Amino acid sequence: MTIEVVALFGILFALLAGGVWIGLTLALTATLLLAVFRSIPLDKLLPQYAWNILTTQELLALPLFILMGELLFRTRLSRSLFQGLAPWAGLLPGRLLHVNVIGCTIFAAISGSSAATTQVIGRMSLNELLRRGYSRDIAIGSLAGAGTLGFLIPPSNIMIIYGVLGDVSILKLFTAGVLPGLLLAATFMGWVMLHTTLKPAMVPETEAKLSQVPWGERFAALKDLAPALFLIACVLGSMYGGLATPSEAAAVGVLGAGLVAWAQGSMSQQVMRDVLIGSVVTCSMIALIVLGASILGNAAAFLGIPQAVAAFVKGLGLSPFMLIVALIIFYLILGCFLDGFSMIVMTLPIVLPIVKGAGFDEIWFGIFLVLAVEMAQITPPVGFNLFVIQGLTEDGLGYIARVTMPYLIIMVGFVLLLTLWPGIVTILPRVLYG
Repeated sequence: MTIEVVALFGILFALLAGGVWIGLTLALTATLLLAVFRSIPLDKLLPQYAWNILTTQELLALPLFILMGELLFRTRLSRSLFQGLAPWAGLLPGRLLHVNVIGCTIFAAISGSSAATTQVIGRMSLNELLRRGYSRDIAIGSLAGAGTLGFLIPPSNIMIIYGVLGDVSILKLFTAGVLPGLLLAATFMGWVMLHTTLKPAMVPETEAKLSQVPWGERFAALKDLAPALFLIACVLGSMYGGLATPSEAAAVGVLGAGLVAWAQGSMSQQVMRDVLIGSVVTCSMIALIVLGASILGNAAAFLGIPQAVAAFVKGLGLSPFMLIVALIIFYLILGCFLDGFSMIVMTLPIVLPIVKGAGFDEIWFGIFLVLAVEMAQITPPVGFNLFVIQGLTEDGLGYIARVTMPYLIIMVGFVLLLTLWPGIVTILPRVLYG
């Protein structure tokens, strides 16, 4: 099997280096491998693969969540979030810096996208934090770190892709992401509190007055969180309440986002045009990548490549813990060159059999992969969240990556914690679904 493995990676990286789209790269690599090493009717096989993957019922949720995210991106939801969170965040060390983390946590529960979460919350908070005199380093770093929660807290576009390609229950994946997502957000907040306590100059002295805001004003501000909480109830409430499948919950979310946009006066002909075009472009790109990944995965399985790589890794004699450490390093390196979405679709057909053979639960590994993608989002030079923040601030990528580094280290440590105590991931799906 050595020649097939070498051919796979050789063709794959040659096409990527040539600037070929990632979806076409995956499909072309699979086609060439099958044409060279197997004598099979590709003209019949490839259309069947395409039909099977693109008509998968679970994949229907993806374009709907993308449509919902496009709608929310063009509403005034971010302004409402800031007004509702600011009086409460003022109680904590670090003051309004916590709006970045809490805002990202809330928006993650209704968007499914890390980039959208970073963009929306960044537009809401960064200028205000810098205008008030907060440290630029921690304002940008906390936004970049917390923005990654868009993939971990359900609903998550990455979880849908993993569930479809890995044949894993999307509802169980969504459930498994809740507790780790909230714990990671709490860890980010803990670091903000510790950092600003050790370096008080990061928070302007004038912000101390925020701790004295009357409680009546704090409770009155909660009404500004109503639109976000309404959408969370629509999407997550309908799923976990047993009223809707993930695909049906996505449709409910689109309806809810439309109602919020209409209620806030954001629904216009131009907005609808932008929403539809943005959704079609994003869905087309993802569909091409998913199709290419499916074809490559089937081709690799047909050629026995995953089994060959798994046998090689098994021969190394790595313990399960060291296997995860090796995978963390592998994905950190890969994240320097590829976006997180491409990382999953390229590596899943080979890596998933290895980790299952090592005894890891496939739901747990799904959350591990999401965290690996989150780390890739803030890993230079291709970290997408870094580009989003650069567009908001016009700072250099090197500077943004440097101030984000503490949050990347926290995420690495968090993955190791989940490896030592996998029950953090599996307890909710086990309790709810057995």
